[in-house]
Amino acid sequence: MGLRGNLSEYYSMFREVFSNKNIIAISITTSLWSLIGMGYRPFWALYLQDHLGASVVNIGIFSMISTAESLIFQLPGGLLADRYGRRKLIIFGSFLRTLGPIIYFLAPSWEWVIPGAIASGMTSLYMPAFTAIVAESLPSKRRGSGYGVYNTITRIPNIVSPLIGGILMDTYGLYRGVRMFLLVQIGVSIFTVIVRYFTIEETMVHKPGKRPPIIPTAETFRELPRPIFIMMIVSIIGSFSGRLVMDYTNLYALDILKITATQLGVISSVAGLVQTVLTLPSGMLSDKYGRKNNIMVSRVISPVTQYFMAAVTGYYPYMLVRSFNAIGLAFGGGGVRAGGSAWNALIADIVPSRKRATVNGVIGTLTAVVAAPSSVLGGWLWETFNPQLPFQLSAVIGLVAAAVFWLGVHEPEKPLEE
Repeated sequence: MGLRGNLSEYYSMFREVFSNKNIIAISITTSLWSLIGMGYRPFWALYLQDHLGASVVNIGIFSMISTAESLIFQLPGGLLADRYGRRKLIIFGSFLRTLGPIIYFLAPSWEWVIPGAIASGMTSLYMPAFTAIVAESLPSKRRGSGYGVYNTITRIPNIVSPLIGGILMDTYGLYRGVRMFLLVQIGVSIFTVIVRYFTIEETMVHKPGKRPPIIPTAETFRELPRPIFIMMIVSIIGSFSGRLVMDYTNLYALDILKITATQLGVISSVAGLVQTVLTLPSGMLSDKYGRKNNIMVSRVISPVTQYFMAAVTGYYPYMLVRSFNAIGLAFGGGGVRAGGSAWNALIADIVPSRKRATVNGVIGTLTAVVAAPSSVLGGWLWETFNPQLPFQLSAVIGLVAAAVFWLGVHEPEKPLEE
């Protein structure tokens, strides 16, 4: 297929995916949130350390609290979404999301940021509903490509926002720069609630007498296909691996490699560009050749690049490693959270609509049980031994997750129809 044919196919997929009102509303609001969030997130750990008095271990505790909230809310959120519908949970969770940036903006010290972490963690209540409604709003026969289109649009802010953030941090200072972004994010959060309230339509339709239980039962888990149990194990191991270093990747670049804020912004923008450009082609590949191959590419690249992040020195080698890491993330199925085009499409292929939010909730909750203390362990290894050790351990554990997935998961020959 020539260039014109590829462009025509891309246009056709974009038009098909964005003919759905839910996808339009979710894409716009998610993109706006990312545009602001990615402007200050690369510098958040250093902000906590330099201006709110947090140690590296304190940063890990902050992350652990955020992760632990998923333990409490994702499974109930999935059950509620499958019983009462996606829309109500998404709107309620979007409202809760406004509280985090307000608390962060007002916090005088790192301890005061903890309530913000709790509020942000509570938004995991709507994540299973969010994942399910996206899957149910995409054409089932082109689900991988559909996720690719959706993720491409929502990741475009990752290309420009970190660079803008880095320039503002170097121009106005870390303290003023972060607070500027937090203030704008409060406004974006309110806008998100309004847009989603007036535009999102329900996708969950129950047959009479077929509503799922409000609390999980043995039957809830007994009916799950075997590949889902393996994917839960992979998600747990992979998330533990990723969270060892998630909160310290940018801190390592700024504090150990002495990369400037603008340079880190450029690196994050380049990585965002790589991930965005490859997301749609990777989704198309997963539709054509299967989800498993894409997920394996991601599951191998992510831990390998985690190791090299702490092995290289200098601006350009670090940029190269982060760019390779972005390739893995684009293929979907690796990183801190199990997710991405191929991973989400595989779950949607295996699990029927009436159980989809519950399954996403179960995976999120069980993952949080193990992943929550991982960030504290990473901070302790950093301070007790050396800053490189968390990255090295993360690489080993991440490759174990890849092996478990490859040996244990077999994707269905034909995806479920909606």
